[in-house]
Amino acid sequence: MTAIRQLSGWGRHPVVRADEQLSEDLLEATCDVRLTRGLGRSYGDASLPAEAGARVAGTVLADRVLRFDPATGILRAEAGFPLYRLNVLLNHRGFATPVSPGTQFVTLGGMVASDVHGKNHHASGCFGEHVRALRMRVADGRVLEVTERTEPELFRATLGGMGLTGHILEVEVQLERTPSPWIWTETERVPNLQALITRLRLASQEWPFTVSWVDCTSRGRRMGRGILTKGRWASRDEAPPHPPRPKIGLSVPFEMPGFLINPFTVRVFNALYYRKQLRRTRRGITHPQSFFYPLDAIAHWNRLYGRRGFTQYQCVLPDTDDLKVPHRFFEVLVRYGGASPVSVIKDCGAEGKGVLSFPMPGISIALDLAMRDDTQRCVDALNEIVIEAGGRIYLAKDALTRPEHFKQMEPRFDTWQAIRDRWDPERRIVTAQSVRLLGDRP
Repeated sequence: MTAIRQLSGWGRHPVVRADEQLSEDLLEATCDVRLTRGLGRSYGDASLPAEAGARVAGTVLADRVLRFDPATGILRAEAGFPLYRLNVLLNHRGFATPVSPGTQFVTLGGMVASDVHGKNHHASGCFGEHVRALRMRVADGRVLEVTERTEPELFRATLGGMGLTGHILEVEVQLERTPSPWIWTETERVPNLQALITRLRLASQEWPFTVSWVDCTSRGRRMGRGILTKGRWASRDEAPPHPPRPKIGLSVPFEMPGFLINPFTVRVFNALYYRKQLRRTRRGITHPQSFFYPLDAIAHWNRLYGRRGFTQYQCVLPDTDDLKVPHRFFEVLVRYGGASPVSVIKDCGAEGKGVLSFPMPGISIALDLAMRDDTQRCVDALNEIVIEAGGRIYLAKDALTRPEHFKQMEPRFDTWQAIRDRWDPERRIVTAQSVRLLGDRP
């Protein structure tokens, strides 16, 4: 089944008209295509073809579980199998994905290509740390079983390789056993950025899940105030006796006017959100969807940003006791009017096995930025801070980073590129992002 339609990432910028090949048979669908695409929840241009009219293999119909062993927790499924179905099928049976991103509307193939991380990166690393095997069609047409033992370089280059090392057909992953499908959480209001980062680091020593929402519009002594959330799987004694029912939330029915999200409205929203927690500390049982995927409660929430869309900017700043860098980061953000209603800081642990995997020891900062005339300048200024600090950006979120900035912040690039050269010397697999950042030809 083919569909000529407009494709975009979740940020709805840029938009490319392409020929998407949808098939239950990925072996057939990935013949002679330049790109494999899942649910399109990467924010920028990572899952978009390099030129209009290109043929793209869509994986969403190839969504079968191939086998699952409840004794070991090992799952093998087609690349189009979505995380939300894994949650529905297995969470109440005592299994969960060991690493979960901020949305459950992603495929296993996409989780591998982005090497997603979650609120437990400091404890469990990236998704790729738990992947056992991949079935892939590489650029020359061969279909291979790829593991750390059989093809170690290709395996590691594919984790976080943004789909550029081959078409992922199947994924085998080790799931996590959980005592219950519910989450025990503790949240607290924190008055400023220094206190927030300090308490986040302390919380990560005791809690497997930590994350903080930050008011990026506050200034002065209140700069970086926020809400710190800590969590763990609830014990059987703490959890309700029944499994959590899937939540059905609201939906943004149509594209909102572009002026809806602006520095003033975001400042008001952030002030109200910060004060919504009346008590300084709150504890209790939380629905797993509310904890892991709060934005999924509003379907099509990306429509709030209007016709021009938005970009999510995410970087990691290396671990240091000097908090001047994150302070300067938020000062520059405020100076450029980068008002974000969704600003998140997470604690990151050790660097993963993926050659281009995003996290490193330090803190990650994620922001949603409406596309405006000066958004590129804001991203450029933030990238200069990241480069100076020795950090890097997350390719699954990026839409605006310049190639010269990417090369400066990614010393691992030459190693990854050499592996890609061996497997795809003719560049049969390219994306809009690889053309923009890596110099590929469309």
